Amino acid sequence: MKNAWLLAAAVLLYPSFCSAGNKYELGLIVGEPTGISAKQNLGGNKAVDAAAAWSFSGEKSLSLHSDYLWFRNDVFKVEKGRLPLYYGLGARVKLKDKSLVGARFPVGLQYFFKDERFTIFAEIAPILDLLPDTEFRLNAAIGFRVLL
Repeated sequence: MKNAWLLAAAVLLYPSFCSAGNKYELGLIVGEPTGISAKQNLGGNKAVDAAAAWSFSGEKSLSLHSDYLWFRNDVFKVEKGRLPLYYGLGARVKLKDKSLVGARFPVGLQYFFKDERFTIFAEIAPILDLLPDTEFRLNAAIGFRVLL
């Protein structure tokens, strides 16, 4: 359990070690689990996101994840704002009686409103839990963030 807490701290703190001076987004992610979502835009169509979310159904748990994301702005054209497709690779820790550690492979869409101060997103994230057992799972969520 001690190792799970250390990994969880690393997952949440990772975005703060990225280059300073870039735009941050903070908001909520809704689904199962539901919680706080943050993203740091790294420039060059890359970003790092993280979330701390709680599950209230079944066995209560705290889920922490962080992903390195790549954005494709040329997939969907919209009249106002932007609608890039994104995909990434990350890690997830789910803290409960029998904690889980795994890899995430998120794919989603993020709509940037015209002034780009407010965004909404939807994603699915296949997860391959590696510890304590190997198991495939699927998460899905929608959310919003405000540019800070």
